[in-house]
Formats: sequence, C-alpha cells, structure tokens
Amino acid sequence: MEQAERHITGRDCNYGVYYLLALNLFEKAILVMPNMETENSNISRAAELKVLANEAFKAHKYGQAIDLYTQAIELNTENAVYWANRAFAHTKLEEYGSAIQDASKAGYYRRGAAYLAMGKFKEALKDFQQVKKLCPNDPDAARKVKECEKAVKKLKFEEAIAVPESERQSIADSIDFHSIGMSPSSSSVPIQAVIVAVTAAIVAVVVIVGPAIATTITGILVAVLMVLGVYWWGGCGGSGVFTEGQKLELEVEPQYSGARIEGDVITLDFVMKMIDDFKKQKCLHKRYAFQIVLQTREMLRALPSLVDINIPDDNHFTVCGDIHGQFYDLLNIFELNGLPSEENPYLFNGDFVDRGSFSLEVILTLFAFKCMSPSGKPSLILVFLVFSLSFLCRSIYLARGNHESKSMNKIYGFEGEVRSKLNETFVELFAEVFCCLPLAHVLNKKVFVVHGGLFSVDGVKLSDISAIDRFFEPPEEGLMCELLWSDPQPLPGRGPSKRGVGLSFGADVTKRFLQDNNLDLVVRSHEVKDEGYEIEHDGKLITVFSAPNYCDQMGNKGAFIRFEAPDLKPNIITFSAVPHPDVKPMAYANNFLRLFS
Repeated sequence: MEQAERHITGRDCNYGVYYLLALNLFEKAILVMPNMETENSNISRAAELKVLANEAFKAHKYGQAIDLYTQAIELNTENAVYWANRAFAHTKLEEYGSAIQDASKAGYYRRGAAYLAMGKFKEALKDFQQVKKLCPNDPDAARKVKECEKAVKKLKFEEAIAVPESERQSIADSIDFHSIGMSPSSSSVPIQAVIVAVTAAIVAVVVIVGPAIATTITGILVAVLMVLGVYWWGGCGGSGVFTEGQKLELEVEPQYSGARIEGDVITLDFVMKMIDDFKKQKCLHKRYAFQIVLQTREMLRALPSLVDINIPDDNHFTVCGDIHGQFYDLLNIFELNGLPSEENPYLFNGDFVDRGSFSLEVILTLFAFKCMSPSGKPSLILVFLVFSLSFLCRSIYLARGNHESKSMNKIYGFEGEVRSKLNETFVELFAEVFCCLPLAHVLNKKVFVVHGGLFSVDGVKLSDISAIDRFFEPPEEGLMCELLWSDPQPLPGRGPSKRGVGLSFGADVTKRFLQDNNLDLVVRSHEVKDEGYEIEHDGKLITVFSAPNYCDQMGNKGAFIRFEAPDLKPNIITFSAVPHPDVKPMAYANNFLRLFS
C-alpha cells in the first residue's frame, strides 16, 4: 500500500513508468484487502467455535464437540490445537481411527494416546519417544514413555512364551468343577472303586496268563492306576492348573454364607441369592463361579455361529445393547422388563464387560440365567440331561461383542477386575468362553441382530455367517471382524472406519443385505446414543445401547427393544441410570490408559 501511495503522489522521478505500476499495485491491494478481512474473520470465528467446543467437551457432549471442532477446522486448518482437541474427543467416543487421523496433523502426543487406546503399544511408544525428544524435561512425557516401554516389554515376553494355537490346550477341559474343593478324605466313591478294580485286574492278569504275557498288559494297567491315583489325590478332578494352595482356596468353607449351588442344577433361588450378594458387593465363591462359567461354555459350544430364534405368535422378545459392566443398570432393566424366563426371553447383544467396574457381576449374572433350568427348579430328569440338552435354553441368548476379546479386556478393565476378584485362571477361562459366543441372531427369519454391523463386500448370505469358525480371538479383517466392529454412516456406499477397525456402511449397503437375505430389519449395538437408540437407513437399521450415563459421564439414556410376534414391530423403551456404589469406571483398567482419563 505504501509503495502504491508513493508512486501516486509522484515522489518517484519516472512518473509515467511508475504510474502504471502504481495502478497495478492498487488493484492488487483492493483485491487482497477483502480476502485479508475474510481470513481474519474466519480465524476469529474459529476461535469462538473452539471455545464452544471446549464447553461441550467439558459437559461430556463429545459428539457436539466434534461437530464444533470440525467447523473451526474448516475455517482455520492451520491451527493444530483444533485437530488435537478433535482427536481427543474422538477417543472419548472410541473412534480411534478418526483420532489417529486427526492426531497425525496435530502432533505426536494425541496420536500416541490414540494408539494406546487401540492397544498398539509399539506405535504409541514411537510417538511418545518423539514427544520426550522434543520436550526432554517434561515429566508427563517421561511417564508415558515409561508405561509404554513396560507394555511393549510385556508384549514381547508374552509373544516369546506363547504356545502355538495348534498346540494350545484348553484350560476349561482341564477343570472338573464337580470335584473342585474336594479333599482326599472326601473324594468320590466311584474313583476309589475304580482304583480297587484296576488293582484286582492286575493280580488277575498275572494269575491267569502268567508273568511273561502279562508284562505289557500289567504296564498299561499300572499306568491307568497311577493316573487314577493322581486324579483322586489331586482333589481337583484331574486339573493340572491348581497348586495345593489354590485347591484349599477352592474348598467351600463352612463359614461361607453366600449363594450355593446344590448339585449340577442352577436354580432361580440360587441366582437371586447371588444377585443379592452382588448388590451388597459380596463375592461368589470360586467353586460356584467355575461351575457357572464351565456350564455356560458347554451350552455356547453347542450353538452355531448364527442362531435362529423362533418367537411364537402373541409372544414377545427383548433385545438389549451394550451393558459394559454397569451391573446396577442391568438390574434396573430386569426391574422394568422382568427377569429372563421362557415366557420373557432376552438377547444381550454383546459388550457385557469392560469400562464399568462391575463387569464380573454382569457376566456371572447373565451366564447364571443362561444355565438356569427352564422351571427355575431342579428335577431328576434335568440333572441327567443338564449338559446334553443345555443348548435348548430359551430364556436368554448372548452374542459376542468386540469387547469379548483378550485385547480389549487387557486394556479396558475386565482382565484386571477378574484377576482382582477371582484369580488368573479365570482370566484365561473367560477368554476361552468368549470365543464360544455366537456372532449373530435372526428373529423369526425377519430381524438380523448383530453387535457391530455389515460387510465390506456385497452378497454375504446368512449361510456365510453360519459357516464362520468363531472359536478364536477376533481377527482384524474379514466377516467376523466386520460383524463385531462396523458402524453405519449417513452417506451411501462404504467408507473407512472411524474406529480404525471394520468399516462404515451406508443405507444402500443395508438395503442390499436385507434384500439378499429376505430380511426386514437390522438391529445392532456398539455405539453410545444420547437417547439410548437411533433409527437410521430409512428405518431399516436400529442401534440400541443399554448402558445409561455411560462411564458415569456421557449423560445418555439406555434403551432396549421389545418385539411382539408375529409382526415383530419394534417397541423401544428408554430408561435413565440408577445409583451404584462409589467405584469409578475403569477402576481396574491398565495403568497407561488411566493416565489419559
């Protein structure tokens, strides 16, 4: 501007030459000035939006905060703070893929935090090492590097001692809950009788066939005798997973006043007594916890990966979403909608555990209802058939969620909680049982119910889902992964997952899947919703989430869906959170995750 003014006033000698130059500079200045004003206005408006977004974040309205940060970024893409703040808001909604994308533009710290939340410790360590390099005197950076280094070392150690999947033995198969807690003096008569019989057989062989021929046969029988002797004196049904101290720990003490299972049958009286103990923050004896988990495993193993559920006319059926360890809210669902029974059946659609600090109480309650006899009372016939016909239980159905996995349980609290309230053996046992959970259900050949969502390719049939081998930890790609992790999106087609795993799918994808399989509706969970539910994709997809005030901070409602046969029109019931004991969410989570809470 000054140069242009100088030329106009004639302070330069070559007036004619510079006059034209001055006019040109004036024209540029006139064009630039509005742009500068607009740019300054955008920067100011972006700063205002950031303040509003920060307020929404503090109020735990993370979705609203993301929208406001997005508007600020659209006005000023150069401010790294906006990217960093939006990344942090994404992590609060477990949208780790989006968080990593934003954090990559904001700096190493936020991206490292997002990697940690996904369990990608090596990538997180690299980012925090860069933070420490840039800020060598920052104690926070040093603390996070130390935690990451510990996590990476532990991971390497576990990888080094890991047994190949093909050689791994089932911990459940090594436990016989019938004889847990039985000392040698109280061992069952049949085992002793068999030992006596084998001993008599050895003597008979020697007498009848002579010492020479009997040598081989006797060797075999002696081996059998030794195995039976170990079984008898071991006191844990032949289990090799318990030390002597653990065997004593598993014995039911005379002074134990909690819920007890009489024999093989889990009754309604037992379940209600157990729930009452849980409400008082009392623990169930390990011996009975073993029985519940092991009996549930036998039931789940008998089921296909895709379970067909038949709802008779004039009957109803309830579908619940994520519970996430919120035990007292689970009890509120039963208070509002009745206990599970053949006349009042439920499907819990995955993510029973993690984040909430009463995850063990939730999973044992759901498993106990799964095992409970149809009448709620024992009978001689039921005792005899309890395992062989257990898969016929129609009072409660359970589906696998993305949090029924080792990687999630290790980070978000369930593993730590089980280790604290029970022991290490149960950590491995639950991991095995979670691998037995079905992946999806179909109600009356009309409603497809799955935890996450649909697929990266068209043409997937229900028979393809039934054929999935589910008995292992979830992979990071493929049909099983997508069933557990995918989310709907408002735009048509498919897009990258905001979580970094699975994908996002549009209404057209939902429509084609329903048409290809002659279905009417998709019901899924997996995402917190302000009202506890959301209807999307032209009414063809419903998200239901049953953990109100998620993690004690989201302020959302919970919801469940009641379907009435034969039309199966969804009736959505919402509810609010109820009080619980003063144990914070994530109380048992990994140390490094609590650094960011």
